[in-house]
Amino acid sequence: MYAVVKIKNQQYRVSPDATLQVPLLASEVGETLTFDEVLMLADGDDVKVGAPTVAGASVAAEVLGHGRSRKIIVFKKKRRKNYRRKNGHRQPYTEIRITGITG
Repeated sequence: MYAVVKIKNQQYRVSPDATLQVPLLASEVGETLTFDEVLMLADGDDVKVGAPTVAGASVAAEVLGHGRSRKIIVFKKKRRKNYRRKNGHRQPYTEIRITGITG
């Protein structure tokens, strides 16, 4: 069984007991979350596609922790103009584990 769920305007394919990193959510570690925007639900050959969401379907998840991803280097340069700018960025994320899919 798996589902396609929308979390903070990004789509994820989730299944029970899967862990994934999503954009930072305002929640505490150990808290249980429910995502109601399920776009597709599949259980074997039974596939339900929402228009735009599947009615009555939800995904439950548990927050495992928060962190920051690896550093991305942003480097701008204009040749022969002595223009160089170096900047780094680390995107914050929340790690969640899917506990159940209902629908």
